[in-house]
Amino acid sequence: MALVGILFLSIHTANANAQDQGHAVIKNAEGKTIGTASVRDTKDGVLLIIDVRGLPEGLHAVHVHSVGKCEGPAFTSAGPHFNPMNKQHGLENAAGPHAGDLPDVYVEKSGTGHYEVLLDRITLGSGETSIFDADGSAIVIHVTADDNVTDPAGNAGDRIACGVIVR
Repeated sequence: MALVGILFLSIHTANANAQDQGHAVIKNAEGKTIGTASVRDTKDGVLLIIDVRGLPEGLHAVHVHSVGKCEGPAFTSAGPHFNPMNKQHGLENAAGPHAGDLPDVYVEKSGTGHYEVLLDRITLGSGETSIFDADGSAIVIHVTADDNVTDPAGNAGDRIACGVIVR
C-alpha cells in the first residue's frame, strides 16, 4: 500500500505567532485523550504534526473535517471532509482531492503513531481554504486506511478519534 504525499520534516519557527499556528487535543470515542496535533505555517505550506497512542496497529485514514466539533462516540458532528474547492475524495482520484484529504498515519504495534506532513491545499489565514473559518475544523482519524479514490470518504470506516483545531 503506497503512502502518497508523506514528507518528513524538521522545521522550527522561532517567531511563530497565534495567527500562523494551531493545535488539537485528540480524543477517542470514550472521551479519553489519546494524542495531539499541531499545525503551523511554513514557507512551503502548512505543517501538520500528529502524535497518538492507544490506537490499533496499522494504517488509519486521517482527514481534516469541515466543522470544529468532536462529539463522540461517532464524531459525525465534525461534518464531511474539508472541501472548499468542491473536489471528489482521494489523493489518487483524478477529480480530487478534497483539501482535507491526507495520507494515512501508521500506528505501531505499541499503539503509538507519529505523523508529519506538509499540506498545500489548506491555509491558516483568511480565505476559503482556511481551516479557521466560521465553524472551525477538526482532525479525524478513522478505523482503517483510506483507499485514496472512493468518494466521499475513501472507505476508511468509522471515525475513532477526533480533535478540534484551535489557534
